Amino acid sequence: MYTLPRTLIRLCLLGAVALAQEPGILTPPPGPKPKINGAKVYGARPGHPFLYTIPATGTRPMTFSTKGLPKGLKLDAPSGRIAGAVARKGDYAVTLRAKNAAGSAERKFKIVIGDTLALTPPMGWSTWYNARVAISDAMVRAQADAMVSSGLVQHGYAYVNIDDGWNIKPGSTDPAIGGPARDEKGDLRPNQNFPDMKGMCDYVHGKGLKIGIYIGPGPLTCAGFEASYGHEEQDARQFAAWGFDFLKYDLCSYQKLIKDPKNPEEHKKPYRLMGEILRKLDRDFVFNLCQYGRGNVWEWGREVGGHFWRTAGDVGGGWNNVARFGYGQAGMEKWAGPGGWNDPDNINIGHIFQRGAGGGKLAPTTLTPNEQYTWMSLWSLMAAPLVFGGDMTKLDDFTLNILTNDEVIDIDQDTLGKQGAPVSKTGDLEVWARDLEGGSKAVGMFNRGEQEAEISARWSDLGLTGSYVVRDVWRQKDLGKFENEFKAKVGRHGVALVRLTRAR
Repeated sequence: MYTLPRTLIRLCLLGAVALAQEPGILTPPPGPKPKINGAKVYGARPGHPFLYTIPATGTRPMTFSTKGLPKGLKLDAPSGRIAGAVARKGDYAVTLRAKNAAGSAERKFKIVIGDTLALTPPMGWSTWYNARVAISDAMVRAQADAMVSSGLVQHGYAYVNIDDGWNIKPGSTDPAIGGPARDEKGDLRPNQNFPDMKGMCDYVHGKGLKIGIYIGPGPLTCAGFEASYGHEEQDARQFAAWGFDFLKYDLCSYQKLIKDPKNPEEHKKPYRLMGEILRKLDRDFVFNLCQYGRGNVWEWGREVGGHFWRTAGDVGGGWNNVARFGYGQAGMEKWAGPGGWNDPDNINIGHIFQRGAGGGKLAPTTLTPNEQYTWMSLWSLMAAPLVFGGDMTKLDDFTLNILTNDEVIDIDQDTLGKQGAPVSKTGDLEVWARDLEGGSKAVGMFNRGEQEAEISARWSDLGLTGSYVVRDVWRQKDLGKFENEFKAKVGRHGVALVRLTRAR
C-alpha cells in the first residue's frame, strides 16, 4: 500500500503542490550503479551496417553483455558498442546488461530488422545553431569527442550532424570554399575545411556514434553552396560511400521550381525522389525533410520516405518561436508515430550563435530556466526528435541537466510512439497529455502567462478515473496518490511535467 509522506499529505489537503520552477538544477545526478537508458527498440534494414552504443550511466569502468543478440552482430564488452549486420528480417528480443564495481543492471531491448527506421525520435546534435557555415572537419571531430566525454551518449544521443557549409560555394572568391563544385566525374567536392570526408565519418563511427550530412534538392543550399538538383542519385551514393547515416534535405532554392504551391504533389516530388534513392542504398539513412511545413508535410512526409519533417520555420533561440512552434503543433499528432515524426526544430540552449554586432557570436542562451524546462518538456511530450543545437564543448551543468534527465527522455522515446496533445486550455494555461507504453500518462501543465499560476490537470480531461500516483519527472520523485485531479503552481513560462501511473 502506498503511503504519503506527511508533508505531501499536508500539501494535498491545502490544494496545489508548489512546482513553480526555481532557478537551478532540479534533477538529481545519476548514481554510481549502472543504469541502462535510451530507447527500448531500435530498427535497421537487413544486411546494412548496424551500429548501436548501449547508453548507460554509472561509474566507469563498466562492462557490458547481452543475451539474444541476432546472428551477425557482435558486442564490444568494454564500450558497449554493438556492430555488424543482420541478414534476416525479424523482431529480436535482446537483454542488455551492464556491470561495474557498484552493481549491475539489465534492460529488455528489441531489435527490429525490417523496412522501418527511426522507431523512436532520433537524438543527436547539429552544427547550424552554434556555428552557421563556419564549420570544419576539426570542429565535427571535437563535437563528437564532447558528445562522449560530456556523457550525452550515455543518455541516448547518437547523431553528429553537419549542416550547411561543408562543400563548395559557387562564385565564392574565398579559396577555402570556392572553386569547381564538382570534379570531372560530377561528384561533389568538399571545401578545404573538410579534407577527408570518409576519414571524418570513420572517426565518428569509432566513437560509437553516427554522422549526418546536409544538402538540398535545388541548385543551391540555403547559404548558397552547391546542392543536388540533377545529381540526386550521384550525391546520395557519394554520401553512402563516405559513410554517412543521416541526410537533412533542405528545400531553399527548390522553391523557385515549384510552379503550383497549392498542389501537394509539387511539394512531394523532390522528397519522394530522394526517399526512393536512399532506400536503394547499401546503408541506412535517416531522412530529415526540411521544408518548413509547406504543403502540410506532416500529412505526407512518411509517404515519401521521410523519418521526420520540419513543421515550421527555424526556431532560433528566442522564447516567442519556442512557444509558437511548440504549442502550434497541436492537431498534427495523428500523423506521428514509429518511423515518422513531427519536427519543430532543434533544442537551442546552452551556448548558441546569437546575431549581433559583427554578424553575431557564440553566447549563452537568453532563455530563463523555466523556459528551458518548458522547451525540453514540450518537445518530449510531442515525441519530437531531440537534436541539440548548442556547443557541446561548452556544456555547463545546468544545460547538461536539462538534456540528460532520463525520465524526460523516456517520455520522448516511449515505444508506443504517440505524440502528445492539449487536453485543456484556460487562458494562458494549457494541459498536454501523452499516452505511454504500459498504460501510464505523461502530463505537461504549462503556464504561458507572465505570472505564477495554479494549473489543474483533471482526470475527466485526461480520460482517467480512480487513484493515480503522480511523479514529478524533473525532480524524479513521487508526489503521492491523487484522485479526480492534480493541481500545481507553475511559474512564468514554466511547466510541471508529471507521470501518472494507476495506484495499486
